Amino acid sequence: MRDERRLAGSIGREESGVLKFRLISGVLIGAAFLALALFAPPAGLCLVLVLVSAFAQLEFYRLANFGEIPVFRYFGVVFGMALITVTALTVGPAPEQLAAAHKWQNVVLMISLLVVFIRQFPQKNNDKPIATIACTLLGIWYVPFLLNFFTYLALEWTPGGFLAKENPTGKLLVLYPIIVVKMSDIGAYFTGRAMGRHKLFLRISPGKTWEGLAGGTVASLIASVLFVHFNHYQLGTVQFGLTHAIALGVLLALVGVVGDMFESLLKRASGLKDSSALIPGMGGILDVLDSLLFTAPVFYMYLRLFVS
Repeated sequence: MRDERRLAGSIGREESGVLKFRLISGVLIGAAFLALALFAPPAGLCLVLVLVSAFAQLEFYRLANFGEIPVFRYFGVVFGMALITVTALTVGPAPEQLAAAHKWQNVVLMISLLVVFIRQFPQKNNDKPIATIACTLLGIWYVPFLLNFFTYLALEWTPGGFLAKENPTGKLLVLYPIIVVKMSDIGAYFTGRAMGRHKLFLRISPGKTWEGLAGGTVASLIASVLFVHFNHYQLGTVQFGLTHAIALGVLLALVGVVGDMFESLLKRASGLKDSSALIPGMGGILDVLDSLLFTAPVFYMYLRLFVS
């Protein structure tokens, strides 16, 4: 009995230490991001996005390597950086700018497909060519392709595009999904710790619970409504009513869970707890981005279909 109490106390102290590091890292990352989003010009925001994407993509390829799948990591990262760069240089509010961004994005994706195929041809000792090609290309589509929708959010509603000195609409459109989804993560984490009983998908992520999902959705909904309310139901030049705030508060929370669970599936397949140890208490950059990767395209498509 005494040993069990000692073990329980040790586990409690370990969890408390992890929570402390997670809170400190979260506050520092949040402060740095807010400063970047509020004060950096579009070019600076896109540059940071390219760098963050590259590190997260390398972490994805690290997971593949631990899962015993060889990949062409540097080819994948170069094409991922090129994908975001060509979009940033071409996209803007004019229809011809949007068409140019789509055209050059397709060019990069097509060239990446051909180059990865050609790169595999001389590999005599690789007995997993299909897995190598598939995972290299998945790294491009999973990280930079999805993150690239933040480039569209930042610049598509910004006159002057990449070279603009200010982009009030773009900043709000980038900030909104990040704040909403991260509040969902926080709500889910603390609700799950306090009252989580029923596992969401035990095989994929033992720590996720239905109670946590409910708490995260409520937190996301509150954050969405408050963000839109304090911006007078207008994100820059985009009119944004209460109905949209409620719908997106729920939708983004659920999509964020899908992103979180997908990365958990990747980590479980690779046998790793975190994508890296870069951020104390949080793991790697991919661990921070996981819930955002699918929310950026969903938010962008929602804007295009139902708002503007």
